Amino acid sequence: MPVRFTAALYTIDGAMVLRLPASASKKLPSRGQVAVQGTINGRGFETVVEPDGTSGHWMRIEPELQRAAALAAGDTAKLAIEPLDQWPEPAVPRDLARALAAAPKGGRYTWLDITPMARWEWVRWVNATRNPDTRRHRLEVSISKLSNGKRRPCCFDLASCTDPELSKNGRLRTMEPDVHR
Repeated sequence: MPVRFTAALYTIDGAMVLRLPASASKKLPSRGQVAVQGTINGRGFETVVEPDGTSGHWMRIEPELQRAAALAAGDTAKLAIEPLDQWPEPAVPRDLARALAAAPKGGRYTWLDITPMARWEWVRWVNATRNPDTRRHRLEVSISKLSNGKRRPCCFDLASCTDPELSKNGRLRTMEPDVHR
């Protein structure tokens, strides 16, 4: 059964996002990431909604979907979403892809053997920092753990907002004033 709602779109540092209403988030099966399919203003999409750090969810509206659904910041959109049974493959960052390619056979095997949802968690953990040294360390730890058969990263709150460009203290930032006025 699709979850239907309306939500306002806003930007954070140029990224268009929408926060799901609490009533819609409560109908999803997890406080963490959830792979969904749906429509926004009648246009179909698939994405992974992210946790906002306050028991809710948010999603990024990519430019191609913005154009197709004629959306702009400040608009209110009509959505219908439902969880997917099968998770899509994550976009693997170049540095993680290089590390996986150079990893011992066991690490590459574990990566290929885990579910797409688990791969999303590894990507999310590696991406959850702005600090280059921390990122390099996370890449090394990821390869080490995968090589030892570890199927999921540990030690981070799956319900926090981990996008370093859009979050502060594990929470999705709110709409920022338009500085171009």
